[in-house]
Amino acid sequence: MCMRKMKKVKYGIILAGAAVLSAAALSACSAKAEASADHTAKETTSADGTATETVSGEKKTIRYGKSQGPYTELFEAAVVPILEQEGYTVEGTDFSDLLTADVALNDGDVDVNVEQHTAYLENFNSSYNGDLTPISPIPTVPAGIYSSTHTSLDEIKKGAKIAVPNDASNTARAYALLQKAGWIRLNDQTELSKVTQDDITENPYGIEFTEMNSLTIPNAMEDFDYVVITGSIVYNAGIDPSSALLNEDILEPLILQVVVKKENAQADWAKAIADAYHSDAFKEYMKEHNDGLWYVPEELQ
Repeated sequence: MCMRKMKKVKYGIILAGAAVLSAAALSACSAKAEASADHTAKETTSADGTATETVSGEKKTIRYGKSQGPYTELFEAAVVPILEQEGYTVEGTDFSDLLTADVALNDGDVDVNVEQHTAYLENFNSSYNGDLTPISPIPTVPAGIYSSTHTSLDEIKKGAKIAVPNDASNTARAYALLQKAGWIRLNDQTELSKVTQDDITENPYGIEFTEMNSLTIPNAMEDFDYVVITGSIVYNAGIDPSSALLNEDILEPLILQVVVKKENAQADWAKAIADAYHSDAFKEYMKEHNDGLWYVPEELQ
């Protein structure tokens, strides 16, 4: 009799314990599911600790590197409205120069920038162990030859002084443009997008070249016979692009690009930016607002 009572008590304890464990397991699963659903529906956290809104796991806040120039202005005027219509929030972070912007992009502090061509990007990746990649070409403002003292290329004289940008990729495009003008000849064994002053094989005018910061060239124009100024600098300096004595033939590596970290190239938000540049709405915007400033790649026309 005593033995039966003990067995009943023992089985009762086991059943009660199983019920408690089962309830606890169900509660834990429910809490885990709620936490997961809440995280998916609300936010994730970026590398810099910034909370980024998501919906069903999709990032909905896009942070872009912002500069003072035509490419950011075009992005804000023609692309951001398209992204906002698709439910994205677009936020800009100001940078004073492209190198700083690229470092921030590479570190994950911003998601995208629209201020560089492929040649510059490759130089950055090589020099700073970067992981940036282009995902779409965008309209580009060509570099040109300008002068405050001459009105024609034919006025060049022996010993002329010419200023060109000093960063590698834009130095190359400057010398390619000067070859187009017929003033120098470059080593045809070197890619035009990679030429340096050392690749000049003929300099019949004995031109004296000064390589300097692109930003300082407009203010120094009077010190030179001619200068080569890249498109964004022309725009920022308020120079009339139609006053260029000659514009470059834009090589493929020098076409501006939408740039993101390689790991984000296939993200929905990255594809949305690329799609916006290829959209009918963007094409219509360019038709209405391109007064000759922009070179528009064929695939965006």
